[in-house]
Amino acid sequence: MTNGIHPVESGGPDTLRQALEAAVASGEEAALALIDLDDLHRTNQTKGREAGDAALEAFWEILEASARELGGTPLRFGGDEFALLIPDMALEQAFLKMEGLRASVEVRCEHTVSIGVAQHPRDGKDADALLTAADAALGSAKEQGRNAVGLPPNEEMVMKSCYYPAIATRRLKSLAERIKKKESVLLREALTDLLRKHEPR
Repeated sequence: MTNGIHPVESGGPDTLRQALEAAVASGEEAALALIDLDDLHRTNQTKGREAGDAALEAFWEILEASARELGGTPLRFGGDEFALLIPDMALEQAFLKMEGLRASVEVRCEHTVSIGVAQHPRDGKDADALLTAADAALGSAKEQGRNAVGLPPNEEMVMKSCYYPAIATRRLKSLAERIKKKESVLLREALTDLLRKHEPR
């Protein structure tokens, strides 16, 4: 075992690439989330490796549960780097699911996560393009200050899966411009508030 995680679950970059290539070859939609456990290196330095290992195990349990719910494949391909490949899922839906995962980690763990989400074929028609798009989305999440879910920079955050009417979408865009925040950040704040109000303590 590595940090309490079975070797089959920490297969490295090759395992991730094989999973991506299989998803692309299927011709079906698939969402890819790249996930970084924020500040794990600092935890290892300040609290010791055991504390870091405990954080990894706690996060992995949450990720596995999310994967089971979504029918996805969880992978660990680096020390604090994870991926979740979800078949048959639109980008907007994947964003909402990963926002729920982010909020759950924040509540249940001592760490937070940064997540980048991209979708095949919308953001990448092959494994390399999909991975590049998800990595760019992860970079966007980190630029927001971490503990965030990001999308590829060329994506306009419109939650079609919520069936917002056009007027509501325009109001959201106008509000974001007025208070100088991204639409995705406003939606994240709203969802975080909703989860805080209704999740059991």
